[in-house]
Amino acid sequence: MNYLLFITTVLIWGTSWIAISFQVGDVPIVVSVFYRFATAGVIFILALALLKKLTLPKREHWGWIGLQAVCLFSLNFICFYLAAGYITSGLIAVIFSLSVLFNAINARIFFTERITAKTVLACFVGLSGLICLFGPDIFKGENTDTLLGIALASLGTLFFSYGNMISRRLSSQNVSPVTANAWGMCCGAILLMGIIQVVDYPIIFPTEIKYWSAMLYLAVFGSVLGFTVYLLLLARIGSAQAAYVTILFPIVALTISTFVEDYHWSLNAILGICLAISGNIIMFMNAPKPMMKAVEPLK
Repeated sequence: MNYLLFITTVLIWGTSWIAISFQVGDVPIVVSVFYRFATAGVIFILALALLKKLTLPKREHWGWIGLQAVCLFSLNFICFYLAAGYITSGLIAVIFSLSVLFNAINARIFFTERITAKTVLACFVGLSGLICLFGPDIFKGENTDTLLGIALASLGTLFFSYGNMISRRLSSQNVSPVTANAWGMCCGAILLMGIIQVVDYPIIFPTEIKYWSAMLYLAVFGSVLGFTVYLLLLARIGSAQAAYVTILFPIVALTISTFVEDYHWSLNAILGICLAISGNIIMFMNAPKPMMKAVEPLK
């Protein structure tokens, strides 16, 4: 079951990079992210209501759900979309893959979870593979714009990792990822609308079918299904192991790019894929099932 959740997350989020690129254009970034999570939140709530699975979180859980919305369903995506204006999507994917390391460090800080030598080795091998894949993007022209893009992508990754920690805390209090995601996406949409009103971004409704098709894909698959499957995986195997799906996102994106954008494979790319897969195998070798209820919750 864990491997099915893992593969599903990789395929869904790995393909979302193409869909995101279809949304970048005349519509302000915050507005596009709002469309995505407002749609996802409504779909999620209606689906749960129709299935008679909709539950209202307890009062003490709403604060954490709101914080999860800030980290997973709003500010992190604003950072990633802004970063795309300064650096390539490949480099953003490399930086996003650092959530493996961020999760391991944050699990140590917030849950006193030991960082194992296996985790360090897996991160080193996997990230070495991504450097082989995207080395030219990393080492060329480090001007102010490039550094700003790196900072924004790193901040988005940090938000994502904090969201993982909050999800673990909610899971330890028997709040399911489905419930937390449904209400969290709605909270994220409300926060984004607040930002739109404060900054006075124009509400633009593009006419391109490609834009709205991408938005629906991101809302239904990238958000509702993708986040639910990922956070279920996180609850089952732990944050460090679950975040390793981010190592494989660029590989999926490159595979799509081969057919859609005429990406040309090189020896470095092949070596990078082999290293990334090897790191993945290391992370899962003899991995014990974590005892989620035994961890110290976030304060």
